[in-house]
Amino acid sequence: MTPKNTSSEFTAELLCPESPGDDQPWAFVILPKEVSEKLPRRGRVTVEGSVNGHEFRVLLEPDGQKSHWLKLNAELLLRSGLDFGDEAHFDVEAVDQEPEPEVPPDFREALNEAPEAKATWDSTTAIARLDWVHWVTSAKQAKTRAKRINDACDMLASGKKRVCCFDPSGYYSKAFSAPKAV
Repeated sequence: MTPKNTSSEFTAELLCPESPGDDQPWAFVILPKEVSEKLPRRGRVTVEGSVNGHEFRVLLEPDGQKSHWLKLNAELLLRSGLDFGDEAHFDVEAVDQEPEPEVPPDFREALNEAPEAKATWDSTTAIARLDWVHWVTSAKQAKTRAKRINDACDMLASGKKRVCCFDPSGYYSKAFSAPKAV
C-alpha cells in the first residue's frame, strides 16, 4: 500500500478572530477541504509547513465541518509580515510522528494520583493521548471537565487505551468549530 501524500499547497485569507481571548494578536485560516482530506486524521493533527516562505510547526484543530483550522500566533504574523485580510501562500505536511501532547496540570495531577491509569496512559500512543487531552479540554464547563478527568482515569485504570464515544473531528457532535471571524 502506498503511503498517503499529506503535502499540500494552498492560498487563504488571514482571518481575525471575533474573540481572540488574549492580548497577543493572532490570525487563523480554514484549510480547504481537499487539503484537510489529505491529512491522516480528522481530529487534531500536527503539521510542519510555511506561510509565504516562513516555516512553522502547529497543531491543527478540527473545524467541525470535516476540515481543520490553523492558528498563526503573533510571532509568526510578525516574522511573515502578514496582517488580517492578507492573502497568504501555505505549504503544509503532517509530521511523521505526532509529538507528545501538552497535558493540562489538572489532568496530569489526576493521572499521577492513579497509578493504574498512569500505567495505561504511558503505554498508549501519542495520538491516543492527544485524543484523551482533546476530550478533557473540549469540556465547556468546569464541572464537565472534572467529570471527564475522573472518567478518563477510571477508563484508563480499567485498561481502555482510547477514549470511547468521542468524535475528535466535531462533525457529529458539533463539539468543535473554527473561531468566528470579525
